[in-house]
Amino acid sequence: MSTTNQCKNCEQSFEKSFDYCPYCGQEAADNLTFGVLFSNTIGNYFAVDARFFKSFIPLMTKPGILARLFVDGKRLSYLHPAQFYLFISVVFFFAFSFTVRKADDSLNKTFKKEFSKESALDPEEIKKDSIGLEIAKKALTNNAGLSKIAKKDLKVFDSVMSAEQKSSKNSFSFKRKQLDSLIAIEAPLEEKLKFMGLEEGDSGITKKFLTQILKFYEQKGGGILKTLYDTIPITMFLMLPLFAFLLKIFYWKRGTFAHHMVFSFYFFTFVFTSCCFLILINSIVGIPIWLQILFFFSFIIYLILAFRNFYKSSWIGALLKGFFVSYIYVIIIIPFALSGIILVSIFLY
Repeated sequence: MSTTNQCKNCEQSFEKSFDYCPYCGQEAADNLTFGVLFSNTIGNYFAVDARFFKSFIPLMTKPGILARLFVDGKRLSYLHPAQFYLFISVVFFFAFSFTVRKADDSLNKTFKKEFSKESALDPEEIKKDSIGLEIAKKALTNNAGLSKIAKKDLKVFDSVMSAEQKSSKNSFSFKRKQLDSLIAIEAPLEEKLKFMGLEEGDSGITKKFLTQILKFYEQKGGGILKTLYDTIPITMFLMLPLFAFLLKIFYWKRGTFAHHMVFSFYFFTFVFTSCCFLILINSIVGIPIWLQILFFFSFIIYLILAFRNFYKSSWIGALLKGFFVSYIYVIIIIPFALSGIILVSIFLY
């Protein structure tokens, strides 16, 4: 009788007395049943869940302490900062998606309503206005002595009527009708883009931009907000190193770039977690705008306390650097990121 087992995973042989393979760690019996399948799944879930709650409390109540513990080497007892961030960001964007969906539906209705309107005055209305201007001009001419208006000043009526007639011919409404006709007959894309102003020597970027604008027009703006929303998670993840770079500038000798990344992961995890609570409470009772603004200012207070605990900074140093980092991030980095999000959204629409 054989005294060894062969591992089904790594195919190495080991003694039968072993409950687990000494080479890869897989269970020797490996009896996959329905109960085993779900017991392992639930067990693994609650193992992560226990670390999550052990990390969650210090994250929310002791700014900077969790990051400090992780950097100092106490890592197995707490959820990894990147894993923590990814988990909370998924929860946040899932909750935020319901708000975006409502806003997207509302925006789509607004776009459809606006696109259905004519952008210029009706020709009959323009004609009536022109007749009214002609009558006014005639009345003032016949009573020049009473009105004290010189004949040269009456020429302004001619310029106004000329401008109205010109706008009626070159208005966006007039161009829209031509573009709508090209769309209705399913004209080639090149023909529609040429009508929109694409010239032969234009770059590929210009052509792509006009193509997306045409798509936006054809779909009456539908789904633009959702496209914008879909780019935010990736952008936020890319903004983390920028935040860590700021920290490296202000705390040049207080740790490596990896240490600043750990701090950034935990800080933004706190921000996303707080925003999840804000969305939940706002959906139930409704929070006034002024209170929401104060809520976002609380992130600066948290950041200052986190600087104090993580970098062992003085109160004055933490206060000044907290305000400077927040100011630079909000005034420079976030607007730059928003511009990128809008540009990417247009090209991905």
